Amino acid sequence: MRKLVPFAHAKNLYEIDIEFFKSNGVNMLFLDLDNTLDSYKLRKPSKEAILLIKKFIQSGISVAIFSNNRKERVKEYADVMGIDYMWSVGKPFPFKINKYVKMNGLNKDNIMVVGDQLLTDVLAGNRAKIRTILTEKLVEEDQPTTRFNRIFDRPIRKRLLKKGLLIDWRDKYGSR
Repeated sequence: MRKLVPFAHAKNLYEIDIEFFKSNGVNMLFLDLDNTLDSYKLRKPSKEAILLIKKFIQSGISVAIFSNNRKERVKEYADVMGIDYMWSVGKPFPFKINKYVKMNGLNKDNIMVVGDQLLTDVLAGNRAKIRTILTEKLVEEDQPTTRFNRIFDRPIRKRLLKKGLLIDWRDKYGSR
C-alpha cells in the first residue's frame, strides 16, 4: 500500500501553483499525457496545455511526457510543444523512467511525476523513488484499458482518502 501513496494530490495539474514545484526543488516534471494533460481524444495539445508547458519552461522547470501510449500518439502531441517524451513506458514498472534519469544525468530529488492513475503513474514514480502527484482525471472519457484500471483504482483511492493519505498539494505547500 505504501507504494501507492502519492507525495501530494491535486484536482488537476492546471490548479497547481508553479511555485509549489519550485519550493520543492523541482526542475523536471515527468507528466502523464492522457487525462492528465489532455483528453486521449486530442491529437494535438489544447491551448491550456500549451500555455501551461510554456509557463513551466519559462520558470526553469523542464517537462517530459511519459506515457504508456504508442509512439505516434505521444510524438505528435509532444512535438507541437517541443518537449521530450517517452512512449510505451511500461508503467507501473520504473525501468524506462530510471533509464531516462540515468541517460540525462538527472537527480531524482529534483523530479516529480504527475499522473491521474494510482496503479500506473504513482506506482511507477514511487518505485523509481521519485515524488509523485496524483490528479483526478481531467475529462470523463477514458481509453478502454484505463477504464479497466479504474475498477481497481477507485477503491484504493477511497481507502487512501479515508486514511488521510491523499494530502492536497496546498497542504504540502502551506498555502491553506
